[in-house]
Amino acid sequence: MAANKVISVSTSMNAGAQVHADIRGHKVTIDQPKQAGGTDEGPTPLEYFLFSLAGCIASIARIAATQQKIEMRSINVDVDGAMNPAGLLGKPTEDRVGFQTITVKAQIDADLSDEEKATFLEEVCHRCPLDDNIMLETKVTHSLV
Repeated sequence: MAANKVISVSTSMNAGAQVHADIRGHKVTIDQPKQAGGTDEGPTPLEYFLFSLAGCIASIARIAATQQKIEMRSINVDVDGAMNPAGLLGKPTEDRVGFQTITVKAQIDADLSDEEKATFLEEVCHRCPLDDNIMLETKVTHSLV
């Protein structure tokens, strides 16, 4: 089946380090810390990326729990990404520019055994589009308009 849903985001950056978007009426700002030349009025793109992964996993967990009639009282998802920042700073490096490892840790409050929680988390991550995009190659094209 071909892709039949498109999700779009448009951003703008003027003077300074802030990137702004209006996403379905939600004002979103990306910024850099003050020590990196920003005003620290929003998370960095990398922080939003990890937040998006955690949020996707939590959201899919809620959907899956409802579908499976699991009373999931809560889920807390922590995501850590390890990277060498040399490349994004324009410095020579043999490392890739992106995260070299991403670690997801979840705490699920539900009446499930630890083994059932681990199985549930694996199923949820398998259903998460962002986890899929990280785990598998996704074609990205770049162009000027």
